[in-house]
Amino acid sequence: MATTRRQFLALGSMAAMALAATACGGDSSNGESSSDDKGTTLTYWASNQGTSLANDKEVLTPVLADFTKKTGIKVKLEVIGWNDLQTRIQTAITSGQGPDVLNIGNTWGVSLQATGGLMEFDDAEMKAVGGADRFVKAALETGGAPGTKPTSLPLYGLAYGLYYNKAMFKTAGLTPPTTWEEMVAAGKKLTDPSKGVYGLSLAAASYTENAHFAFINAAQNGAALFDSAGKPTFTSTGVVEGVQRYIDLMQTDKIVNTSDSQYDNGTLSVTAFAKKKAAMIINQNNADATIISAGMKADEFGVVPFPAPKDAKKNVASHIAGINIAVMKSTKHKDQALKFVNYMTSEAVQETLGKPYSALPVLKDGKATFTSDAEELKVFTEVYNTRSEPLPLVANEDQYESSVGKAMNNLFAKAATGTTVKSADITSVLKTAQESIR
Repeated sequence: MATTRRQFLALGSMAAMALAATACGGDSSNGESSSDDKGTTLTYWASNQGTSLANDKEVLTPVLADFTKKTGIKVKLEVIGWNDLQTRIQTAITSGQGPDVLNIGNTWGVSLQATGGLMEFDDAEMKAVGGADRFVKAALETGGAPGTKPTSLPLYGLAYGLYYNKAMFKTAGLTPPTTWEEMVAAGKKLTDPSKGVYGLSLAAASYTENAHFAFINAAQNGAALFDSAGKPTFTSTGVVEGVQRYIDLMQTDKIVNTSDSQYDNGTLSVTAFAKKKAAMIINQNNADATIISAGMKADEFGVVPFPAPKDAKKNVASHIAGINIAVMKSTKHKDQALKFVNYMTSEAVQETLGKPYSALPVLKDGKATFTSDAEELKVFTEVYNTRSEPLPLVANEDQYESSVGKAMNNLFAKAATGTTVKSADITSVLKTAQESIR
């Protein structure tokens, strides 16, 4: 669940002070206070989106204070790290003792829905938070299984893009790739092992990243990872060929350094890019500050959509990544919790938090604020709104990520040692992964 394991951008104290001012601008519909609201305290479990738990408190405190000022409803904030959040949520659902409102990784949406511990957003609840129509459709779909009422709503959006080094491309006489074939060709031209420079860097030992790209490449091939009955179809031709294409970036195209087989998180590949050891990376829009903090200037890199093969059946460039917000079914303050969800997903608050959390707007008419680069904003917004699909909306999606992602880790490790990874090898490990799904 990569969206839950991302390293988000730093926010200094000056930015936090600015938040206090911007958070108070703009109103939130359904934010009027009532006599029932006075004296009510909501418990809110926020996910760790900043550089530390303390940083998140610094970012969120003025935003929550503004909500209290508008409604009279107090909010008790607890920021929980990603290593603990899912376990805490599962324990809270089992015991019935937990927060009123909470953040979840959006890839957990269906599995947590299946527990029955989260409140459904039926017609009345959806109306209380401003209606379903204001959300990006694909983002809203992460909140529950197809044909069901969602039990979580989009809060922060992320999407993949292909970052490229402008100077390297210009010197080589290249233009940014628009197809997979162009990306590989550019990567080959820009690879110079004698200088330790490669066309592309991947987090090839990150099972979450690998699972995401198994999904994206399969989707480009028109293949699904689960059938309509929710049964895994990992060994289908489109899935196998998609994984092969991705592994071949290191194995046969040789535009990825074999040492990337040890990169177990996206920060390592981002740093390689920033240090000009790689001409391209495939990363989510929260990579900008990490790139800049590692020494690369903002005007030295550009972003285009992650390209599909020229004969792709679907022009998918990302999965719908991000964070959702939910209400516990056990809350004793349902009306107040809905007012809080409405506030957190309001246009004003979305714009306020979009910059420090490097998030894309989850609202159809939302304004992206994570960068001042108009072209980058355009690329990521287009990808998120029109070229992204949700990861499998099944209760055992987490098992898919773990089994397939780790299998791909091993395939990259083999390719790095010079062992040829064939289609039959991929089919074999995917069959094992498929049989492990319960």
